[in-house]
Amino acid sequence: MNFDLTEEQQQIRTTLAEFAEREIKPHAARWDKEATFPRHIVAQLGELGFLGVAFPEKYGGGGADTLSQMLVVEGISRYDAGVGLACAAHMSLASGHIGLFASDDQRAHYLPGMLAARQLGAWCLTEPGSGSDAAAMSTKAVRAGDSYRIDGSKMFITNGGVAEVFVVMALTDGSAGRAGVSAFIVDRATPGLSNGRKIEKLGLHSSDTAEVIFDGVTVPVRNLIGAAGAGYQQTLKVLEGGRIGIAGFAIGIARGAMEDAAVYARERRQFGQAIADFQAIQWMFADMATRIEASWVLALRAAALKDRGQPFAREASMAKLFASETAMWTTTKAVQIHGGYGYVKEFAAERYMRDAKLSEIGEGTSEVQRMIIAKSLLRDGYMPA
Repeated sequence: MNFDLTEEQQQIRTTLAEFAEREIKPHAARWDKEATFPRHIVAQLGELGFLGVAFPEKYGGGGADTLSQMLVVEGISRYDAGVGLACAAHMSLASGHIGLFASDDQRAHYLPGMLAARQLGAWCLTEPGSGSDAAAMSTKAVRAGDSYRIDGSKMFITNGGVAEVFVVMALTDGSAGRAGVSAFIVDRATPGLSNGRKIEKLGLHSSDTAEVIFDGVTVPVRNLIGAAGAGYQQTLKVLEGGRIGIAGFAIGIARGAMEDAAVYARERRQFGQAIADFQAIQWMFADMATRIEASWVLALRAAALKDRGQPFAREASMAKLFASETAMWTTTKAVQIHGGYGYVKEFAAERYMRDAKLSEIGEGTSEVQRMIIAKSLLRDGYMPA
């Protein structure tokens, strides 16, 4: 397995870092404090081609691979995880669902605008009463002639308050359980679609998170993605790929926190020397770097399997599980290295720590990832890579 980035991938990483240093890093603390979603930054990322990097060229994408898309999420999250999450949800979930399962006409209609970020996407699965148990959703879509009427609500939807295109999971057959879930494309301007209360979060303040309400939302049958009843299986596949993106999201947070802590440790002096000279501090950095590198290899393995068309669900869950817990551990140590300054908003350490927690929850909790991994091992056995 080749661990080296291609010239194209290295160019993506370099160009994105230059953009983020200039356009994101100087403003991240303010966006966090003011809970501001920087839509103009996402628009610029779209104009530069970053949000369509792994999609077919005929829709305006870059025709690159899964790793290239992960590099985009990782590179943004290194500076502002809220913006990174917004882009990950837009690319991996909303655009990704349409790219994988929509008809040619649906793709041609929606993907060009979404990949260029002229239209932002939101993926609507979680509800007030259903999260990890997606089959327990209560949002319904009832067919009447050539249309479906959607009623219900979705909760904790990334980009939910700012998106123009919604991919919505709803029950078309309430008696069929998981086999009764279908997926629809719903435009923002559709009557009956609205947002509920503002959701205040622990972290990721620059990411828009909203309740999305569907009150008699009527969409034509042509907005159904694939066949009726195929939505649950589509969702599983979308989440498998999305977890590679969340691994990149977590790696970016961990990397940003470690690099920020290293700057502080070299500058902060105690007992007449930089705290970076203390062995206790050095060991923290050694463990940080080792865990981040291991997370990277796991994510690289999952991305490679996906691009080869091989099963990758277990590897994606491993990458997401390990990277998210690495992010939480690393950011906690970064706060510790800062001491009292790590607990105040003057420094970025506490923001990284608050932002990291979502990676252990979103797109399947750590507990769900362990369930997926264990079931796969007990069913198929284990063969080391």
